Amino acid sequence: MTTHRRNELLSDAAVVDWRRVDTVVLDMDGTLLDLHFDDFFWGEYLPRCFAEREGLDLASARRRMRPWFEAVEGTLDWYCLDHWQQRLGLDLLALKRQVADRIAVLPHVPEFLARVNASGRRLVLATNAHPASLELKLARTGIGEYFDRLISSHEFGAAKESSLFWQRLCQREAVDAGRTLFVDDSPRVLRSARDFGVGQVLAMCAPDSIGTRREVSGFTGIDDFRAITCLLPGQTPARDGERN
Repeated sequence: MTTHRRNELLSDAAVVDWRRVDTVVLDMDGTLLDLHFDDFFWGEYLPRCFAEREGLDLASARRRMRPWFEAVEGTLDWYCLDHWQQRLGLDLLALKRQVADRIAVLPHVPEFLARVNASGRRLVLATNAHPASLELKLARTGIGEYFDRLISSHEFGAAKESSLFWQRLCQREAVDAGRTLFVDDSPRVLRSARDFGVGQVLAMCAPDSIGTRREVSGFTGIDDFRAITCLLPGQTPARDGERN
């Protein structure tokens, strides 16, 4: 590694004060897993399947679907396979399985998860994905083994865009929001977490392996987990005033 690159990583790592982190909460799609799968499924494959079912061309199918998605964006229905199965008349889980070979872990994720485990901090996956989607992706990637708790927002009855999600997460899981690190790629979700009082919030700027890197305005961003892994202490987290 060049001196310049090492200094760059060390500088990035300083954005997390690990002395003030007891719990690490991570988004799944676009943070741990390549968002390319979801972008392809929702943007290409599902409209194509709907077009075939309805006897439409692809452009017409997308025009018909667009207001349905816009009406529920940011709500739990946006992420709900049951909702879309009823609306579109398609078995979404079966369709996801047809293209599940596209599900992939983003670079440097396993190393980061292992280091968090070794540090003694609690590790929680918090996703808006429907439980059936979560199960499919965990089976394909094996990342579930690293986590102390796997949470779909559907079990809380509120999407991560809502303060109610964070309230229920902290209550049910005994999470101290102020001593939590949260990483996500969605600006709306990041704002919700910050507004609730999550202590440290980071944006994932490269959620799609074939997409364009994007800055998330108002948030410190990382391209991958190397930026915050290199100074992660390999021991139980220290309280304020203590040193790791």
